[in-house]
Amino acid sequence: MSKTIAIVGRPNVGKSTLFNRLTQQKKAIIHESSGVTRDRHYGKCNWNGVDFSVIDTGGYVRGSEDIFEAQIRKQVEIALEEADVIVFMVDVMTGPTDLDMAVASILRKYTKPVILVVNKVDNNSLQYQANDFYSLGMGEINNISSANGSGTGDLLDNVVAAFPEDLKPDEQESEIPKFAIVGRPNAGKSSLLNVLAGEERNIVTDLPGTTRDTINTRYTKFGYDFMLVDTAGIRKKAKVNEDIEYYSVLRAIKAIEHSDVCMLMIDAERGVEAQDLNIFRIIQNNRKGVVILINKWDLLEKDTMSTKRYEEEVRLKIAPFVDVPILFISALTKQRVYKALEEAIHVYKNRMQRIPTPELNKVMLKEIEKYGPPSQKGKYIKIKFVTQLPTFAPTFAFFCNHPQHIKEPYKRYLENRLREHYDFNGIPVQIFFRSK
Repeated sequence: MSKTIAIVGRPNVGKSTLFNRLTQQKKAIIHESSGVTRDRHYGKCNWNGVDFSVIDTGGYVRGSEDIFEAQIRKQVEIALEEADVIVFMVDVMTGPTDLDMAVASILRKYTKPVILVVNKVDNNSLQYQANDFYSLGMGEINNISSANGSGTGDLLDNVVAAFPEDLKPDEQESEIPKFAIVGRPNAGKSSLLNVLAGEERNIVTDLPGTTRDTINTRYTKFGYDFMLVDTAGIRKKAKVNEDIEYYSVLRAIKAIEHSDVCMLMIDAERGVEAQDLNIFRIIQNNRKGVVILINKWDLLEKDTMSTKRYEEEVRLKIAPFVDVPILFISALTKQRVYKALEEAIHVYKNRMQRIPTPELNKVMLKEIEKYGPPSQKGKYIKIKFVTQLPTFAPTFAFFCNHPQHIKEPYKRYLENRLREHYDFNGIPVQIFFRSK
């Protein structure tokens, strides 16, 4: 099951800096002035083999302390709905403040694990100063500096240890493939679900944002048995204003994390926009299968080359991961909707395939012999063995003498050769190099 942490606290204590460090990206804007983060950011983190999501709960309206405290309360309460562990961050330079006390009083009412993090502890003298935060009554203190990373390893150890034990899912339910229908608002996701289900399961209107929650539908027609998941439209976070809509977007992202294959719907009239690419990267980063559906294709004026030109434009934008099926459909007229379903099932099978190690070595070592990895700094690199790792998505380990010297271009070469010999259409492939 997916694990999630939320970073909460008053403004300007370093939440976004910690978020960027944990997710290893520069997604959240950082500035010395308070209130820079006004939307919510989502990212992935892995620590000692444990994957979990991170939410940066920045964002508030400038105003009086009363308005500000009310905004903090809303942020914390929304985060508590989805998070398994709360990271409560404070600033050692200011010491405990009234707003810190206000957040602490809210958190004490909940049963979820709360980890108190004192930020900006850069030297020994500040470690003694951090002890003042025991007055918040939140238990043990984790001293860190999110700017330079000191103490974050111990913090992550505590975060992983605080996750509740996963509830054992129903075995029959867990074996059922899950196909999530995702995309921007008003792309036609609910219309597609209604067509496939053969009934008006979801309300459909011209207004974006009609669907606010994830809707699960068990599909057992034509000999198939899987779960279809309709999600709320994922719009740009800067445009997510209502609490309920933020909650819906968060659930849509979690639906991607729990799915096997994502059917990414794109409005043909609007084309591929930045937010479509953001959703595509979320799917790719979570190593899920993906089928791109260009919906409302019946509404466009077309010539004999329209499909080819449109597909080339899509592949150019999603590069370098271009081995993805692209279908042109119409949920309204039912054009190619069942073909989309067949393609999603095919991608699922691609994701589940396992290649025997002897066969894999026979094929890939021959390709490596044709074009070996370039030598680096006078070191000759020899790849001796390859195997598929027992993971939920296709992952391969190449064992060699100098794994640190193999660069990205050769990694892409190996991935292309794998795709050439085996059907990984719609599936992100991971490659690791390890010492033999």
